[in-house]
Amino acid sequence: MDWKNLPSSGGGVQDRRGGGGLPGGGIAVGGIGGLVIALIAMFFGVDPSVILGGGSQTAPTQQSQTQSSAPADDESFQFVDRILGSTNQVWTGVFQQSGRVYTKPTLVLFSGGTTSGCGNADSSVGPFYCPLDNKIYLDTSFFATMQKRLGGGGEFAYSYVIAHEVGHHVQNELGIADQVERAQRQARSEAESNRYSVALELQADCFAGVWANKVRGTEAANLTDADIMQALNTAAAIGDDALQRQGRGYVVPDSFTHGSSQQRVTWFKRGFTGGDAAQCDTFKAS
Repeated sequence: MDWKNLPSSGGGVQDRRGGGGLPGGGIAVGGIGGLVIALIAMFFGVDPSVILGGGSQTAPTQQSQTQSSAPADDESFQFVDRILGSTNQVWTGVFQQSGRVYTKPTLVLFSGGTTSGCGNADSSVGPFYCPLDNKIYLDTSFFATMQKRLGGGGEFAYSYVIAHEVGHHVQNELGIADQVERAQRQARSEAESNRYSVALELQADCFAGVWANKVRGTEAANLTDADIMQALNTAAAIGDDALQRQGRGYVVPDSFTHGSSQQRVTWFKRGFTGGDAAQCDTFKAS
């Protein structure tokens, strides 16, 4: 894909990094029993303290100096900025067609750890969206982690990660995230609560597919079949069943919070094939 031809986010990326970048940097291993277990605990998701536990906003602690621009030769920053800019363009258009106004999210790049409206975050949690401050958080070492530990490398695979998190912002804009939180509070069992989480995550996958459909329709991105295969391979690699086999050696379907490999691939393909967000009702399907 020719991501350099995509539009800039126009200052939508905040840089809190102390180092790191695209593959070639180090692997960040979490402090909760290793990388694989950390990824099983939370992967491509909304911050669990908010969506699953109904957490409250915490007072921010001192942060490193942030900036919303970076030198032209900072490729990792420019890549994230262009992908975010493209999602902004797509979802602004989708919302306009429905008579709505899309509020653009902010994406925070960090390395090691940072603070968010949902609490402190470190590299072990993976990318996440915090609905309390409308920001996406991404540790710059995560793309290297995908490539070296999960076999999910490639520029469009990394784009899928960002588009999935933007999908959670879309859910927040539409009030879907609040509805899920209320439903989970009333759930009669952990398994029922987990099913809501799975539907939330699969819908974000479908929304990422909608974005890919719209981008493929433009000459700027120059997406190829190989690019789409990168996203599909990544979706399969981070299914709950695949991660549980890797981390536990066995699968517990009632504990799924993000969906199986087959489900994740299916819903991304549905969004990509149809390009219609209205076809992403994973809650009705489940």
